[in-house]
Amino acid sequence: MVEELVAAGVTLVSAGAVYVMAAARVVKQYERGVVFRLGRLRSDVRGPGFTMIVPGIDKLRKVNMQIVTMPVPAQEGITRDNVTVRVDAVVYFKVTGPAEAVVRVEDYRFAVSQMAQTSLRSIIGKSDLDDLLSDREKLNQGLELMIDSPAVEWGVTIDRVEIKDVSLPETMKRSMARQAEADRERRARVINADAELQASKKLAEAAKEMSEQPAALQLRLLQTVVAVAAEKNSTLVLPFPVELLRFLERAQQGYAPPQQQSQQPVQEQLPSRAPHADPASEGSISRQD
Repeated sequence: MVEELVAAGVTLVSAGAVYVMAAARVVKQYERGVVFRLGRLRSDVRGPGFTMIVPGIDKLRKVNMQIVTMPVPAQEGITRDNVTVRVDAVVYFKVTGPAEAVVRVEDYRFAVSQMAQTSLRSIIGKSDLDDLLSDREKLNQGLELMIDSPAVEWGVTIDRVEIKDVSLPETMKRSMARQAEADRERRARVINADAELQASKKLAEAAKEMSEQPAALQLRLLQTVVAVAAEKNSTLVLPFPVELLRFLERAQQGYAPPQQQSQQPVQEQLPSRAPHADPASEGSISRQD
């Protein structure tokens, strides 16, 4: 009798151990447990730690609550300004409603991936090329809103969306490079012209000051000679003042040769003496002789 009781107790303990092993579940810290009892969803979501279910009746499904990083395959589209581009992105999302993520959508990861690809193609068609290249923050926000709107019903929250790369055709790259080069050349010419204008104004002011003080020009000439001689050159270039050449030219124009000045009075005096000659006086002189 005792042996039968012991055997029954051992059997009960073994059955209890098997039942506990079959019913025991462990939910990790980053997971939540959704329980289905005879196919119907239980309202209570099991938290992290040790939990029990009814074997054969309940079914526990674990849902990961961590942030998922999902790359979006590169999508090719035409922008609003008719440029063909290829854009890829990355989506960061997490599950906030474990029950909705299990019940309302078959595979929430695949659903989010397809929604991200569709939204990316749509945002390409609504944007210009300059916006894709420079104003990505605004496009990221718009893309996040487009994906997050249907994902909320699935118990999924979009944490962040980032456009990774924008691939352009080679012809467009060369055109943009030429445009950037032309723009830089234009700015360089404008800066050079502005510098020439400022330099001309300063030179005009300097010339005005030197015209009031002629000695300043000579001092500036000597400074230039000293600067050139400091290089230890074998040839010394000495600038010749243009004002000196003009002075010599004016002096030459106002100067007459001495021969012309001496001959002109003689020509004027010779005719003046002939009418005043008196032949009677000459005759009277001969008679006195």
